[in-house]
Amino acid sequence: MNASSTRILAAVFGFILSAGSAAAHHSFAAEYDSNKPITVKGAVTKLEWTNPHARVQIEAKDESGKVVSWDFELGPPTTLMRRGWNRNSLKPGQEVTVSGFLSKDEPHVANARSVTLPDGRQVFAGSSFDTQSAGSTPNQ
Repeated sequence: MNASSTRILAAVFGFILSAGSAAAHHSFAAEYDSNKPITVKGAVTKLEWTNPHARVQIEAKDESGKVVSWDFELGPPTTLMRRGWNRNSLKPGQEVTVSGFLSKDEPHVANARSVTLPDGRQVFAGSSFDTQSAGSTPNQ
C-alpha cells in the first residue's frame, strides 16, 4: 500500500467515524416537544453516565397510582461534570423531581431541564433545550 492509498483509507475511516457520531446525536426539536413541559417526582432507579447524553431513570406513580418507569435524557457527561455532577450524583432510591419536556413520540421519555434534589436544591440537567442555564451543583 502506498502513501496515497494510506491517506485515502485514513480519510474514509475518519469520515465513517464522524458520520456515525453525527447520526447518533440529535437536536432537541427533532425528538422533544417544547410545548409539552412535564414535572415528575419519583425514585431514581438508574443513572447512565454515557455519551452523547447521560440518562436518569426514575419510577413514579401516575394519576391512577400505577408505578411508571420514566427515562430522562440529561446533557453530555462533560457538561454535567462542569456543573459539578459525577457518575454517583444520583443514587438508586433517591427521591427527586425532574422537570423537562416530553418526547414527541415515546411515552414516559423526556428531556430533563432540571432536577430537584431531596434537600430542595434545583440543579441544571444539561438539557439540549437550554444549554445556557445556570444552576447549583448536586451532592457528590
